[in-house]
Amino acid sequence: MAGTDNDKPLTKISESFKELAATVNSQAADVELAAFSRACSYVSPLFGCLGIAFKFAEMDYVAKVDDLAEASKSILTLQSVIDRDIEGNCVRKAGSHTRNLLRVKRGLDMVRVLFEQILAAEGNSLKDPASKAYTQVFAPHHGWAIRKAVAAGMYALPTRAQLLRKLNEDETSARIQMQDYITTSAPVILYIDKLFLSRELGIDW
Repeated sequence: MAGTDNDKPLTKISESFKELAATVNSQAADVELAAFSRACSYVSPLFGCLGIAFKFAEMDYVAKVDDLAEASKSILTLQSVIDRDIEGNCVRKAGSHTRNLLRVKRGLDMVRVLFEQILAAEGNSLKDPASKAYTQVFAPHHGWAIRKAVAAGMYALPTRAQLLRKLNEDETSARIQMQDYITTSAPVILYIDKLFLSRELGIDW
């Protein structure tokens, strides 16, 4: 399918997470907040492509990525983000960078599970993959009203073919990019979990 990388969100997502994963896997350097927030911003259009069911996730995710991008002007690494908030005794405070980092990580994980489910599913419907991804990652942290609204919105999801058209991909290229993201996002998500768990902050809040 014709189109530059600028028209192909999946390509930008895949390439940026390959770079983040390489940093994590090298174990020689901390992940820079600027590179992380930039990679996360490439994921934002994907939520928009999923329609009303994930509208809440899109708005929440975009706002928190924007916050981390702004913070990256004065904070160099993900470790520093958390350590500063620990020093300021504001880790769990609404709007803290650490809280926002945890929420963004959850968004990345939801997309990872969604891609896994899409690749494993047959047929043109995204309802099953999207429902499973939501139930696994987001639902435990959402109240009844939000879960109900999401369930209703699942009926307005695009078809698989419509999603690929919105992303300017064909089936073959999309499968490659989705698998790349599944592979490269996993160590990045694990890295963030370890930052929280090693400081005894927990990740289920």
